[in-house]
Amino acid sequence: MLGSLAALAALAVMGDRPSLARVVEWIDFETLALLFGMMILVAIFSETGFFDYCAVKAYRLSRGRVWAMTIMLCLVAATLSAFLDNVTTSLLFTPVTIRLCEVLNLDPRHVLIAEVIFTNIGGAATAIGDPPNVIIVSNQELREAGLDFAGFTAHMFVGICFVLLFCVPLLRLLYWNKKLYNKEPSEVVELKHEIHVWRLTAQRISPASREETAVRELLLRKVLALEHLLARRLRTFHRQISREDKNWEANIQELQRKHRISDGALLAKCLLVLGLVILMFFLSSLVPGVHLGLGWIAVLGAIWLLILADIHEFEIILHRVEWATLLFFAALFVLMEALAHLHLIEYVGEQTTLLIKMVPEDRRLAAAIVLVLWVSAAASSLIDNIPFTATMVPVLLSLSRDPEVRLPIPPLMYALALGACLGGNGTLIAASANVVCAGIAEQRGYGFSFLQFFRLGFPMVIVSCTVGMCYLLVVHVVMGWS
Repeated sequence: MLGSLAALAALAVMGDRPSLARVVEWIDFETLALLFGMMILVAIFSETGFFDYCAVKAYRLSRGRVWAMTIMLCLVAATLSAFLDNVTTSLLFTPVTIRLCEVLNLDPRHVLIAEVIFTNIGGAATAIGDPPNVIIVSNQELREAGLDFAGFTAHMFVGICFVLLFCVPLLRLLYWNKKLYNKEPSEVVELKHEIHVWRLTAQRISPASREETAVRELLLRKVLALEHLLARRLRTFHRQISREDKNWEANIQELQRKHRISDGALLAKCLLVLGLVILMFFLSSLVPGVHLGLGWIAVLGAIWLLILADIHEFEIILHRVEWATLLFFAALFVLMEALAHLHLIEYVGEQTTLLIKMVPEDRRLAAAIVLVLWVSAAASSLIDNIPFTATMVPVLLSLSRDPEVRLPIPPLMYALALGACLGGNGTLIAASANVVCAGIAEQRGYGFSFLQFFRLGFPMVIVSCTVGMCYLLVVHVVMGWS
């Protein structure tokens, strides 16, 4: 919000002060509606005990091996985000991962960061997995130039498979000396988390009436009592590092008894609605006759599930919506549009074009691929990749039509797509999925910082972009598939 305010102030100083109505028009309400609808669906879904059930099943499939389970979660998240958008994948997968880590006394932060990074990588594999890809494939001029849905997906899918082959070992290397288990007994970890949740609940109660003030004081007294209990527990227990559970078969039986499906009828309704919502997501992307946007589909699905589930206390569901995340996105859209009006993104595109023109003709295609990919990755690490892609597409189209340059357009678009999608792992604010995951984790008491994400995300961007660049150079420069 401070950033968007500063950008609007800069516009005002330059004599282009927008009206309030114009600023509101800059907000992408389609994206906000998608997030809001999916948050409500996930909030109702969590009442069924399905996330706990999935957590136990994942533990069983990994046979008690934490790293096998972590890699499996990352690859499943990458596969899902290739067919759903990566924001939806984060909304569905983050609660499952948090519950799984709580059951196994793992620190969810490390697993969540790895998972959302692979979600962004997987989203680049298809034409509908990430918004920059949708922008590129839906452009009419690019379709006329031969860049169709099937060809784009096939080309990107092969490149992302190579990226994953290098990123999975890199993840293990980056986490080589990290202990994923909590360094304290599970009962201490659970007690700390319980204190955090009760304190958060107390802070959310507004002392507007005598009854609300009494409830808030009661909750604060409970927090104080739990803190005294925690202090006694910490004095009693010696700090110990938990080891991987060797008798996982005995442990899994206990977990299955504790974590079952709590409401089968509600689960059936949730699966029906969610399945139809996901089906409509596909149809809206692939069938031209479907005129509903993703936001409308998500909101209509949420309303339908509220009616089917017979939810009377709607306020309880609304409390689980990540309002801070929605506000962040609204401010981000204003900031990006203001930067576009300041011609900052256009300036980056023009400078990239000038650099490409300076290179000798026989090396121009290779230089263009390298420049476009790395500039896109760097820009997408700092600003949202959606307005950047929307600005760069016409810039690259005009570059390919320039008689002095004579570059084929498909390689440039593949470089733009790979750079914009993979660059989303550079920082916590670079991709929508990162912000959504961090918001849910914060609400559950497992927030992670900008620096924690950067330590893992930045090396992943360097390696994944290098692999993507080598793939494009081999295919388009060495083999000449232009």
